[in-house]
Amino acid sequence: MKKIGFLSFGHWADHPQYSTKTAADTLLQSIDLAVAAEEIGIDGAYFRVHHFAKQLASPFPLLAAIGAKTKTIEIGTGVIDMRYENPLYMVEDASAADLISGGRLQLGVSRGAPEQVIDGWRYFGYEPKDGETDADMARRNILEFLEKLKGDGFAKPNPNPMFPNPPGLIVLEPISVGLADDIWWGAGSNATAIWAAQHKMHLQSSTLKDDENGKPFHVQQAEQIRLYKQAWKDAGNTGEPRVSVSRSIFALVNDQDRMYFGYEASRTDQIGLIGDNTRTIFGRSYAAEPEQLVKELEQDEAIQEADTLLLTIPNTLGVDYNVHVLSSILKYVAPELGWR
Repeated sequence: MKKIGFLSFGHWADHPQYSTKTAADTLLQSIDLAVAAEEIGIDGAYFRVHHFAKQLASPFPLLAAIGAKTKTIEIGTGVIDMRYENPLYMVEDASAADLISGGRLQLGVSRGAPEQVIDGWRYFGYEPKDGETDADMARRNILEFLEKLKGDGFAKPNPNPMFPNPPGLIVLEPISVGLADDIWWGAGSNATAIWAAQHKMHLQSSTLKDDENGKPFHVQQAEQIRLYKQAWKDAGNTGEPRVSVSRSIFALVNDQDRMYFGYEASRTDQIGLIGDNTRTIFGRSYAAEPEQLVKELEQDEAIQEADTLLLTIPNTLGVDYNVHVLSSILKYVAPELGWR
């Protein structure tokens, strides 16, 4: 068995072929899609967070709304850029969303991706400390978030409060202490995957990572996952680590599918430069008739290593079509691969 979720980047634009022409369209359709995905048996609804773009950027209102309208589906992010976050405020927001959902929040966080603007986090009022990089700041923020999420008191009580305080130091409220077990780090390299394991975070690995040895993407990603799992054991962590990988996978079962994604059938891994000219490898998309798709996915080592598969979806094509995309995977592909 494998958990299967969807990952939406939440795009919108005033384009004649888009169903999501405004931010409101994207937000409301995201809720509707999560509800529909739960009804067909999808395990997770995940959303990308990307600032300064016509994409989803404020996850907690959306996650809380989905949590209130669903009952079983996991809801999460992939990923929140921790360079933009106040760790204490985030504890309150994330805890509220988790409590509303009944503990179903799976919070993916990371140092973020290349941005639409230069040092966008500065506009939010955040600066690295002396000697820090922006990546260091992101890691410091997530560690503070995890520390405060433990629920230990840390704030000195006011001797004359508006309302009576409990004895001792004061904790943030609302707080969902169980959420600490459901934090995922989006790792782009082997080293950051190991770091995530050492801090007892689950692992999210997307469709790109640092090209560290020239091997095919899925092989490098599988190696990353195995290093992560070993580091989890070496750290003496209790419980089982979870790992998700993201893929663009389309079963071509009708003419509309072939029109939209038939061209993806010949795609291969790509090499590029990202950020500070780091050599990266981008994983291929999968698009084929179901029988051929099963054969290709059987060879993907990283999917085999992961317990959770996040299917990146074309959210701009509307709720009904995306339900079709997800249903096709559940009906024609997942059973043949032992995912269901």
